[in-house]
Amino acid sequence: MPRDATPDPYADSLRFGQRVQILRERRGMTQTQLADLVGVSPHTLRKIENGQQKTPSLDMVMRIAEALRVRDLADLTGRPETHVDLFIGPGHPRLAAVRAAVDSFPLTSSAEPPPVAHLEARLHAAWRERHASKNHREAIGRLLPDLIRDAQALVRHADTGTERRRAQAVLAEVYSLSQFFVAYQPDSSLLWRVAERGMVAAQESGDPHAIGVASWLLAQAHRDSGPRHFEAADAVNREAVSYLKPLLADAADDVLAIAGALEFELGYTAARRRETGTAWRHWDKANDMAKRLPADYYHPATSFSRAIMGAHAVTVAVELHQGGESVRQAARADQNVIKSRPRRARHRIEEARGYQLDNQPETAVASLEKAAEAAPDTIRYNGYARAILLEEVESTQAARRRRAAELASRIGILAA
Repeated sequence: MPRDATPDPYADSLRFGQRVQILRERRGMTQTQLADLVGVSPHTLRKIENGQQKTPSLDMVMRIAEALRVRDLADLTGRPETHVDLFIGPGHPRLAAVRAAVDSFPLTSSAEPPPVAHLEARLHAAWRERHASKNHREAIGRLLPDLIRDAQALVRHADTGTERRRAQAVLAEVYSLSQFFVAYQPDSSLLWRVAERGMVAAQESGDPHAIGVASWLLAQAHRDSGPRHFEAADAVNREAVSYLKPLLADAADDVLAIAGALEFELGYTAARRRETGTAWRHWDKANDMAKRLPADYYHPATSFSRAIMGAHAVTVAVELHQGGESVRQAARADQNVIKSRPRRARHRIEEARGYQLDNQPETAVASLEKAAEAAPDTIRYNGYARAILLEEVESTQAARRRRAAELASRIGILAA
């Protein structure tokens, strides 16, 4: 190897161990604390850091990266080509069953699907259960495999063009529900299969609402893949907004709501780019659409409503890194009632991010406690929540440290 060549962290375990030590010390963690987080003995971790232990497995590397809150795997490995965003939580126990249903195509099956009205009623009930349940991933993960298989069968057995379009609309919505389960799970390829199949099914249905929802979710998949994909997210969003615009003058509430949700997504991506004016301009447009909806209306997939706009304002301010504005918007948003438990929990997490930006960590932890009360499944798999809690677990303030550790243990981030 040339003297000036970049060292291979997997070939030289001491260098990998040094990176672990540097990142651990930067976080103010002891070897004992990190060892507990990744499930090894302090002695084993000491050997990894000093190079006496052979290079750990990929699974252990990922556990170390998560415990140290490494945003990019390359920061730990030293390999620029290993760029991987790490805002992904542990896999849900029902992930394998949902994946199997998505990946299965029993083309020769002669089993008759249930009537379309029956499947639509089950899907409607599944959305209700998702919004009402604290453990919403468990609730919909239990239902999804049969819903996916039955919706696929419904499309295969459709006899007429009208029946097929209606079946495709149902299948698109089942994939939309699936994406809420798959998000933040350790299987990005499954997320993309679900998002893209949902878009194809929606287009085949010709249903404006189905197309809008599938576009909303596909744009999120692009945006959550990292800044390099923001343009692709915007392209999907803009295309869907343009498609729906001619229909809005006398649109049904669901179509108006998904158009408003898409408008906000444009603002959210702009906020991620720190484009302040553009972000708030799209928020204003979305808010105008929300005002056209009935006061008690709540969109089943996106949660778009009048009540949600306050929570959206908090998100914009947080992404723009406006700590004071985040806190002001959070106080204003508390006047509204968010019906959906997972969406309410997500709002509390965004609120916590705002308090953290505003140097109010105690209040940030309190907001995360509210998130856990609303929906433990949301906070358990949310990277932002995990990052705040793991940071506060290392706080120099004993009371805050205990409070954060208790919450982290309760939701499964730390070993009890």
